[in-house]
Amino acid sequence: MTAAPNIPLNEHRQLALKAASCAEQALPLFESAVHDDRPRRAIAAARAWAEGKITCGQARKAAFSAHAAAREVTDYPAALAAARAAAHAAATAHVPGHALHAEAYARKALENAPDAV
Repeated sequence: MTAAPNIPLNEHRQLALKAASCAEQALPLFESAVHDDRPRRAIAAARAWAEGKITCGQARKAAFSAHAAAREVTDYPAALAAARAAAHAAATAHVPGHALHAEAYARKALENAPDAV
């Protein structure tokens, strides 16, 4: 069984785990600015989906919630990008290509951090 065209399920799950790890690196930038656990729950959902503990639909719901959290952050670009990274990590359960967006948003969050070099 494949998870998406041309990608075996085990590779799809590995992408979700990698996306979760990338997003987790940026998560402190969100959590230090906003008291909201939706991005953290999205990262947990990505991992839970990869472990076969939740459905793709449940992971997508967590992704939508993290995107909603990102929309609420208007004055801190690093936090917004960190929430988007988490959302895309969870969305990887639905479409493997979201893993690339998770990595890109995590990088953007870290680059936009106040103490970024």
